[in-house]
Amino acid sequence: MKKFRNIGNPIYSSIAVVVFIIVWEIFTRAKNIKEYILPAPSAILNEFITSGDLLLHHSMVTMTETVLGFILGLVLAILLSLLMSSFKLFRSIFYPFMFLSQTIPIIVVAPLITVWFGFGLVSKLIVCVLVVFFPIALNLTEGLSSYDKDLEELLMCMNASKFQIFMKLKLPSALVHFFSGLKIAAAYAVMGAIMSEWTGAESGLGIFLTRSMKSFRTAAMFADIAIISIFSILLFGLIKLIEKRCIKWNVKG
Repeated sequence: MKKFRNIGNPIYSSIAVVVFIIVWEIFTRAKNIKEYILPAPSAILNEFITSGDLLLHHSMVTMTETVLGFILGLVLAILLSLLMSSFKLFRSIFYPFMFLSQTIPIIVVAPLITVWFGFGLVSKLIVCVLVVFFPIALNLTEGLSSYDKDLEELLMCMNASKFQIFMKLKLPSALVHFFSGLKIAAAYAVMGAIMSEWTGAESGLGIFLTRSMKSFRTAAMFADIAIISIFSILLFGLIKLIEKRCIKWNVKG
């Protein structure tokens, strides 16, 4: 098993990415593949240079939508999860609807939201909030009910208050579930912003991607996809870092 311990090492991952890019560059040049079919990495890099200001503008729009939607969805998910864990009536009413909502693809709902709320920032935030809200709310609700009931009885025998039981027992037990939902929501938030831009927007990485596709600027599409991927990885990495700080007993490495 020792042979496989370092497979996730960032150094090995970086080397693999560099080798992949070199092979990709050599392959596209050797086969003389048209740029609109598969651009070489050098062509994508050139697109970053020539369209840098435009890409930066669209990136800032999408990042703003993603961060705002993520924060709003997170706050709403925490509030509803706390209500459902505290009051059985809330859980019996909202939990089935939350579960059923996951069967409806957000790409189907996004056009309706655009029709109802227009092409402005509000409709995009609503889409982002929806894709962020449900993974966090479902996981946190499950986490808040996964604590050891015997320990709860012990704490009650020791005259612990409800707040003390929550802070010392329920919250620590829920953190693993909470961060699992948070990491899923981080990827969903970026996708939500992109999908909301597809249904109607004037700027953003989703719009830039659509315009590049229509003009067969495949290198620009790859540059756009690279920015989306980097932003998703950074957001995921930030949450992973916070998770390591908060629940050291559960995170290795």
